[in-house]
Amino acid sequence: MTQERRFAPVSGKVMPRFAGIATFMRLPHVPVEEADGVDIGLVGIPFDGGTTNRPGPRHGPRQVRDMSSMMRQIHHALKIAPYDLANVADLGDAPVNPADVKDALDRIEAFFREIHARGIRPLSAGGDHLVSLPVLRALGADRPVGLVQFDAHTDLWDGYFGDFKLTHGTPFRRAIEEGVLDPRRTVQIGIRGSCYDWEDREFAARTGVRIFEIEEVDALGPEKVMAEARRIVGDGATYVTFDIDCLDPAYAPGTGTPEVGGFTPREAQALVRGLRGLDIVGADMVEVSPPFDPSGYTALNGATMMWELLCLMAEACALAR
Repeated sequence: MTQERRFAPVSGKVMPRFAGIATFMRLPHVPVEEADGVDIGLVGIPFDGGTTNRPGPRHGPRQVRDMSSMMRQIHHALKIAPYDLANVADLGDAPVNPADVKDALDRIEAFFREIHARGIRPLSAGGDHLVSLPVLRALGADRPVGLVQFDAHTDLWDGYFGDFKLTHGTPFRRAIEEGVLDPRRTVQIGIRGSCYDWEDREFAARTGVRIFEIEEVDALGPEKVMAEARRIVGDGATYVTFDIDCLDPAYAPGTGTPEVGGFTPREAQALVRGLRGLDIVGADMVEVSPPFDPSGYTALNGATMMWELLCLMAEACALAR
């Protein structure tokens, strides 16, 4: 990155938050092919072809962009000013095909391969959780990455509706099978809710995935949970995925598979901040479904979690230089 700060958000002191073209965090939109010097690229993935229940996350990136105008320039608790540490830009939306799941995943993967080839760390807004798979395929092609997942569900199922292998309930099983995700460096936090059977837990036990069900998080507290998560993923390249349904539906009604008994936003912030110091090579926030929450509060929570991740990623960029 050059010393010149070419990319910075528009301040609410200069232009009202309701004005201007909506971009993530009010940053400039920079096409990938012109993204030389960008350290962190914010990306929308407007795809929900893997949804098995309530559709709508394809509209998530647009609403999250709008609500992200509430984010400012300095993290009040971590004392991180991300735009002083890294060049950050909105790279637009990944190409998708709403009529063909496999083709959509291929298009998304190719887009993120280009981002990765340019040395840019992606931070994405989905989309349903299946969109994590093509991103992991791109980032984990050289070596499998570790994963910290905040979620109500493991997404480790083998298939739905018979032998259909690509849904938002299967991405991390596929990623482990394909060798782009290291199961022994994978941590899932906040898992809860009723189950179809024990297939996903059995797969996790066989492969070494560490699951923190929400009851264990309550018992241990965020500091101990995140200390163990950091120990498991270690110093290696790590991807972070935040499914908005890890929050209780009281705070995130706009999602496809809500589960009661989830985290408050403040609890989730404390957990995410516990990732500080990891080598976060990419991250996403998924499953915001605007049709189920036109108020935008679910999207505001999603944008806030992206902001938390952005600050940690900016610091990781600075430390990597």
